[in-house]
Amino acid sequence: MADHARAARLAKRIQTIVATAIERLHHKDRRLETITVTDCRVTGDLHDATVFYTVRGATVDQEPDLEAAAEVLNRFRGQLRKTVGDQLQVRFTPTLSFEFDAVPEASAHMEELLAKARARDEELAKLKENAQPAGEADPYK
Repeated sequence: MADHARAARLAKRIQTIVATAIERLHHKDRRLETITVTDCRVTGDLHDATVFYTVRGATVDQEPDLEAAAEVLNRFRGQLRKTVGDQLQVRFTPTLSFEFDAVPEASAHMEELLAKARARDEELAKLKENAQPAGEADPYK
């Protein structure tokens, strides 16, 4: 039976180890500088770990290079797994897979939509202040 609490603790530890290892490895490949580890999930049998990451753009105007980030993470996958195995001290070191985390972009899009809705609500509230009812004041006379 799977111990979900242990898997969650192991995932948190793997997230920390991988993030620290990426910080130390960025001098070998400059593309690692733009990668941020956001989350990690471990399967119930503790054999597979999925590490979620985001990629910053080099400038505000420039889009991040997602393919280059995926390529560099796959290139360093074995070295990162070795680092995780050395620091975890578990019988079986989980295999690492990397997935792009689209949650920050989705939440930024939701924030934009909410800001537009708030602006429209304020506009309607201003129009409501000066509004006059249609027809007579007492339509039931």
